Amino acid sequence: MKIPLEAKCVFKGVIFDVYQWEQEMFDGSKQTFEMLKRADSTVIIATQGDRVLIAEQEQPGKPKFCSLFGGRREEDEEPRTSAERELLEETGLASTDWELWREYQPSSKTDWTLYYYIARNCTKVAPQSLDAGEKITVRPVSFTEFIELISNERFVERELAMDVLRMKLEPVKLEEFRRQLFPTT
Repeated sequence: MKIPLEAKCVFKGVIFDVYQWEQEMFDGSKQTFEMLKRADSTVIIATQGDRVLIAEQEQPGKPKFCSLFGGRREEDEEPRTSAERELLEETGLASTDWELWREYQPSSKTDWTLYYYIARNCTKVAPQSLDAGEKITVRPVSFTEFIELISNERFVERELAMDVLRMKLEPVKLEEFRRQLFPTT
């Protein structure tokens, strides 16, 4: 759900803004509705050869975790441009083979889109350029290890995890996903 045009911003934060508006109920009464808004994010499933690249991460105030690469879109930045920038910053890698895989709106109470991209055949073009609050180690894993890692509680990409768990129930779909990541194998 997107925030209605008539909504008013009642709080502007560093990551989240809060919007409120009057909403008519089914009985004709009105109530104040509220939603958060934040910058959209990009997430990258990066491959190199026959491996998926995973981020082993540390950030202040969080236990160590595993994830894909990505982050917030900058203002007026296209999703693909954001994905390319985030991959380069967090890994030093670039790709010439990109595909938008999925778009998610993870919460009905937050105006926020996650754009999941596949970046195939990544190559090293620069050193990592991490934010002060990031420690990221790039770890290549096989497709089988990747699928198993997704169900680990340390893996934070919940939307991807749900999709992959559904795919595991239908092996044909899991194989289609593998072929999307590695079309030549």
